[in-house]
Amino acid sequence: MNLRDFAFCLLTTMLFAFGEVFAQSKPLPVPFPFPEMQAPVFRKETFDIRKYGAKEGGVTLNSDAIRKAIVACNAAGGGSVMVPKGIWLTGAIHLKSNVNLHLVEGAELRFSQKFDDYLPVVLIQRGGFFCYNYSPFVYAKDCENIAVTGKGTLNGQGQVWWPWKDKQPGMTQLFQMGKSGVPIEQRVFGTEKAGVRPPFIQFLECKNILMEDITIVDGPSWNVHPVFSENIIIRKIKIRAHGPNNDGIDPDGCKNVLIEDCGIDVGDDNICLKSGRDEEAWKIGRPCENIVVRRCSTKAGHGGLVIGSEMSAGVKNVLVEDCHFAGTDRGLRFKSRVGRGGIVENVWARNITMKNIKGEAIVFDLTYDSEPIEKNMNYGSGSASLANAPVFRNFHIENIQCDGAKRAISLRGLPGKYLHDITFDNIRINSENGVFASYSQFIKFRKMEIKHQKGDAFQLENCSSIQY
Repeated sequence: MNLRDFAFCLLTTMLFAFGEVFAQSKPLPVPFPFPEMQAPVFRKETFDIRKYGAKEGGVTLNSDAIRKAIVACNAAGGGSVMVPKGIWLTGAIHLKSNVNLHLVEGAELRFSQKFDDYLPVVLIQRGGFFCYNYSPFVYAKDCENIAVTGKGTLNGQGQVWWPWKDKQPGMTQLFQMGKSGVPIEQRVFGTEKAGVRPPFIQFLECKNILMEDITIVDGPSWNVHPVFSENIIIRKIKIRAHGPNNDGIDPDGCKNVLIEDCGIDVGDDNICLKSGRDEEAWKIGRPCENIVVRRCSTKAGHGGLVIGSEMSAGVKNVLVEDCHFAGTDRGLRFKSRVGRGGIVENVWARNITMKNIKGEAIVFDLTYDSEPIEKNMNYGSGSASLANAPVFRNFHIENIQCDGAKRAISLRGLPGKYLHDITFDNIRINSENGVFASYSQFIKFRKMEIKHQKGDAFQLENCSSIQY
């Protein structure tokens, strides 16, 4: 075991010990209507991939054997497709309803580094827009009662895909197609020249999903990306991936999602809530709603719990509690930009500890990746304007403790009522800089203990109705 793997194992061991402490106390009520989440139940019959021709050792490609096992399991009314101990090389895996892909302890599905093993193209969502592209490594569309479980490992071997980050003309083309309304059927990629990386795991238009215990390593881009799916439980999984855009868990336009007891160590946002991008998302209108995240721990990455920036159909009813973020660029990160539209509202974050945050412990940024608003208030016909600016409102952030950050809190709004009604209560942060707020309204700071090294504790610009 190398030093990196040892450190990750130590992290996850500490995570679950940390989670057990919280589990001993009765959880507080969820502050919005949230269903009693029930994991899907499967028939006890097991379909061993070896019986369908799979060969262990990491040399023989087992895509067809795994496909046959999944088809047989589905045809029999469901059950578990079992991956035994050992290394099993495979290409894309497409799940079917009532199938639990179960990896026993010591099993590793090692995904092929040959791009053609993820063809033919399938419908996916990538970066907020739909297109036809290389298949996600684990993919399900229009399925019900599906799961990926067990103490085994999904090893994406995504290193061969990561260089595409620096040369991906297809992504620019996809964004242009999405914004201009090119029919999805005409957005076809799936070539090295286009360079559009697929997600590692994507559930599209599915219901009743369980991911439990599994370890996920080195996906090609976003790792766990459920899209337009409902009733999702993601529990006790571990993710380690430090390539570009290696987000951990990204529910996208999903409803009724429970994420708990997970350990995430990635190169981008750790847990990020999304709902599509710009005009296409406005038309489809599928918000991300009813999301509970609890007892999760993150290491590294761009943010611990993040909303945005692709959130154009809206995000609402979110609770994140009893989590620990260490070494991330930011702790709680809420981001968007002019032109994205959408409303993010009714968000609760409570009982969060943080340590060694590289940037802001808490940040709201409505100028993410956009031109300075003061210099260009009128973007002209066909481009962004404040008429389709995002709105972030009704946030409740309480019982936050952070030991080490460059800045305690940053609020960067827009001219007008776009960032408002935010309450901070019982906040203790040791940081280099204090609180900065611009273009923010109706902000309440209660029981604040900001130990900062530089400047003023509170720096306010173009704000109104601020209590502190």
